[in-house]
Amino acid sequence: MKTKKIITSGLVALALLVSATTFGQDKMSKKSKMDKKEKMMMDKKMSSEKTVMVGGAAMYPSKNIIENAVNSKDHTTLVAAVKAAGLVETLQGDGPFTVFAPTNSAFDKLPDGTVATLLKEENKKKLQTVLTYHVIAGKFNASDVVKAIKQGKGNATFTTVSGGKLMATINGDKVMLTDENGGTSTVTIADVNQSNGVIHVIDTVVLPKS
Repeated sequence: MKTKKIITSGLVALALLVSATTFGQDKMSKKSKMDKKEKMMMDKKMSSEKTVMVGGAAMYPSKNIIENAVNSKDHTTLVAAVKAAGLVETLQGDGPFTVFAPTNSAFDKLPDGTVATLLKEENKKKLQTVLTYHVIAGKFNASDVVKAIKQGKGNATFTTVSGGKLMATINGDKVMLTDENGGTSTVTIADVNQSNGVIHVIDTVVLPKS
């Protein structure tokens, strides 16, 4: 009798184990199906979005500034600088922000060694100042900038997140930026909309007053 009880108990335990394993597998299977369904829905939503190509990648309005920027092969230097400056979390925030994003070639125009020097840990604060000089609080599409320029009778001055000033003017059909040192930059791709603002690609790094 005792042996029979042991066998019966063993069979019950085995049945419970099999049942629990099956339940766990079913749960994982359902989660996998849900994840797949959510991914399909997300892919469908993204495929219907109006995107802008920057650096060989589509920029999605449903993604934030960082999520889009990391995919642009023309902005690897900017992304590295943002990471070194500890500004990733900020630019992933709600914003909204208007970012004038210099390309890799824009950074290449700086004197030799400038980027390498700015990326050093001891120069983090200076790097933050340079990068936030390219950011304006609020969302300003190209039409908003042009409107401000016209209202200003030829120019408009914007206060950047760093506290410095950037002046915008129109040259032909392009918006030009003039920094506090008299340096100029041209907007080459406008209105790259983000979930937390807008990016305007520029061909030269603008610099705050030394």
